[in-house]
Formats: sequence, C-alpha cells, structure tokens
Amino acid sequence: MTGIRQLADYLDISIGTVSRALNGKADVNAETRRRVLEAAEKLGYVPNQSGRSLRKGTTGVVGFMMQTGPEITSQGDAFFMSVFDGVQTVLSRHKLDLVALLCSSNEDPYAYLQRTVARGFADAIVLSATRRNDARFELLHRHDIPFISLGRSLTDVGQPWIDLDFEGMAEVAIERLIKAGHRDIGIIWPNGDLNLGYLFADRCREVLAEHGLVLSEDHIFRAKPSEAGGYAVAHQIASRSPRPSAIVLVNEILVTGLYKGLEDAGVKPGKDIAIIGRYSPQTQFLSPALTCFTLSLRDLGISLAEHLLSVMPAYQSHYIGQTPRVIWPMTLIEGTSG
Repeated sequence: MTGIRQLADYLDISIGTVSRALNGKADVNAETRRRVLEAAEKLGYVPNQSGRSLRKGTTGVVGFMMQTGPEITSQGDAFFMSVFDGVQTVLSRHKLDLVALLCSSNEDPYAYLQRTVARGFADAIVLSATRRNDARFELLHRHDIPFISLGRSLTDVGQPWIDLDFEGMAEVAIERLIKAGHRDIGIIWPNGDLNLGYLFADRCREVLAEHGLVLSEDHIFRAKPSEAGGYAVAHQIASRSPRPSAIVLVNEILVTGLYKGLEDAGVKPGKDIAIIGRYSPQTQFLSPALTCFTLSLRDLGISLAEHLLSVMPAYQSHYIGQTPRVIWPMTLIEGTSG
C-alpha cells in the first residue's frame, strides 16, 4: 500500500499538491490532478483515514443503525437495501459514505450506540426501529451528533424524522373492511416495543369506534418478523373462537408464512378470512393477490439523506427549506385478499 508521502516522491511534487489534487481542490491544474489520480490508482494509494479524520474533525461516514438477528430474513434486507440505495445516492454528491451499523438482537441498542459514539465512527446517524421511548435519541443529542430517525418516538429532542403513514394505512384498511361487511377485525402487532405498533393499533381502535365497533384484545396477535412468525401466528388466528373475519398487518415479511399457515389450518385467505398487509417482492406471488400498501423505498432513502444533511452544518446550505418531520404516504394496491 502506498501513502501520500510515497505518492509525492514518485511524482516528484509536494505532499501539499498531492493532497489538494486528491481532494479536488480548484487551485490544482487539470494536468497535475490527472497525473496524481493516475499514479494513485497505479500504485494502490490508500489514504490514512485516521489522520485525515483528526485533521478535518470529520470521518466522511454516515452510519445507519439497524437490528440484526436470526428472526430477520432476506426480505427484511430487501427493505433496507432499497433504502440504502437512496441514501447513498444523496451522500455520494458530497463524497460521503454510508455504513450499516448492525446491532445484534442479543445486544441492547443503547449500549451498542454508546460504543459507536465513543469511537467517533460517524459524523451523523440514521436510527431505525424506533421504540416507544427511545434513549438513543437523548444519547446522540447530548453528544451533539446530527441524526434523523426512521420512525417516531415519545422521546423527542427536536431531531428530524420520517415515518411511514401507519395511521393512514390503518384508517384506509379498516374502512375498506367495514365497508365489505366485516365486524370482527383483528390485527397483527409488530414484534417488540416498536412505536409503529402503538400508532397503528391506536388508529385501528379509533376508526372501529367511529363505527360503533371495538378491537378485541383476543384479536390482537403478536408475531415475530419472519415467515416462520407468520406461520405460527396463523395457527393462533385459526384456533380463536370466535375467529376474526379479517386481519390487518404492517409487517411485510411474515405475510407468506401467514398465508401458508392459514391454508394448512384449513382457513382460506381471501375467502374465509380477509387479509390486508404491506407489499414486498415476495407478496406478488401470493394467491389470492394480496391487498397491500406500497411505497418507493429508494425515494424514502433519498429523503432521509437530504433531511439529515439539512441539519449538518457543512451541508445544510444545499438543503434549505426541508420540512423537518414527514409522514411518508403509502399507496393501496387492490388485490383479492381483502
């Protein structure tokens, strides 16, 4: 590996000129910049990132914290990979890089983030899987680290956030089912203490109440976010007496397992029980076609990055006028499942 000193010696020019050329400074002529870049590639130049970070006071890295574990499948990865693509599309405009911060499901997210902050690993953070009360917000706020959350929380330190319109999804889905004649409607609650579960369930209750109906506690089902979790909860639903005539769920990963589990229990999706869920690449192969909500994940990622940069002093002049908090809409795709 070649460092900047070896590169300067090879080209017989000053270290300062090489540094300015590598960093795209305007005071370096085009021919010198071309020679430096060609030599850097030829010799395998590797910048001393630690030294650069100390000198500049930045790392050039944005971290995206997400949860990992045996219950998270490739479908969950598909969600985040599409979001990542949108985020990096924006970051690359400013020569910033996105790094996934993978917190194991066996580790406390707060402790994981504490360790990341102590290492000074990233200039800014995107938080996902926001809890009802989320101490990570206060940690980043105390350390004056710019961040945005993909999701809301009762914990609020004035940071920007973007959240999917789970209340809007609940309203459209419940109204659709009531219009179709359903009165015993159930929901599948997202696993854990995610704030989206409370937002979704509360709005379902409100819409049902507007029609003189209630969301029975016996018709609120908990499921792990995997195909296996969907299969397991299907048997719980099928065994309830009375059984709900319709189910609404926000987790897109478990739908395929839910379909299979219901069929194995002798309950036909779309016929014996209506189902409304979220779109994923796998749901398009289900029969009957899933009635579901969809969104552009790449566009969501682009917006996340632009909103984050709008609160970073070095970049905020490029993103003036961003609405700091956004409810991200979802579009209903009418299928035959509900």
